[in-house]
Order: sequence, then C-alpha cells, then structure tokens
Amino acid sequence: MFITDQDYQVVIGEQALRVISQVSAENRNNAETEAVEEIASYLRPKYDTDAIFSAEGNSRNKLIVMYAADIAIYHMQASAPQKMGMEIRKERYERAIKWLEGVQAGKIIPELPLATDSDGNSVGMPIVYGSQKKLRHNW
Repeated sequence: MFITDQDYQVVIGEQALRVISQVSAENRNNAETEAVEEIASYLRPKYDTDAIFSAEGNSRNKLIVMYAADIAIYHMQASAPQKMGMEIRKERYERAIKWLEGVQAGKIIPELPLATDSDGNSVGMPIVYGSQKKLRHNW
C-alpha cells in the first residue's frame, strides 16, 4: 500500500490508529484505497497518478502521503463508535480537500510527475489565450 505504519505516526498515535481502524486490516486497507482514489480523482487530469502512488520510500511526495493518511483516518473514523474525536479528523480532512482543490485549480503546483500521452507530450496543461478589446470606430 502507498501509506505505511510510519506515515500514520505524523498524524495519529499508534494506539489511536488501532482503535480507529477497529483492529481490522480489511477496514484499514479499504480506507487507504478510498483515500488514494479520492486524491487521484483530483490529480488525474494533470498528473501521472500511477507514478505518484507507485513511488516508495523517500521518493513519495510528503504532502501527498500526509493528506492520504489524513483522508484514510477520516474514512476509518466515520465507522468508529460514537464518532470519537471526529472534529479534528473532519478539520484535517477538509484541509486536505482544500489543498487538492487548489492543486486542481492550478493555484498550488506540487512537485509531482505530469501525465503524458503516448508521444511523451504533457496532457492536461492549460492553454492561456486572450485578445485585445474590440476596437469600435463609430464617430
């Protein structure tokens, strides 16, 4: 999986992670898969998501890893009894989504591999165009 046990240590304690995941590897794997797909849905139009999520170790983008862990924990937390500690999880989830929306809009440019077509040309790159104001010579 893209997210390791050490990655969770940045955003949640080991004991709390066990409680949230309800000590189920299947629950945790489902949440991680959902988190990766949710992030990929924002990045896919412009970035090579296969390369992003197949990276390992230090070659992974640290922000993507942190936000993937936050989103996975949010999804695991949703199934926890009485929604314990949901406020902080919701806040971190919303921050992750806001960052992804900024990336999607082109306001934030992370260091990620761009998606390319079969010829090696970048896809999804915006084209900026415009023109001068129309001149009207009606005297």
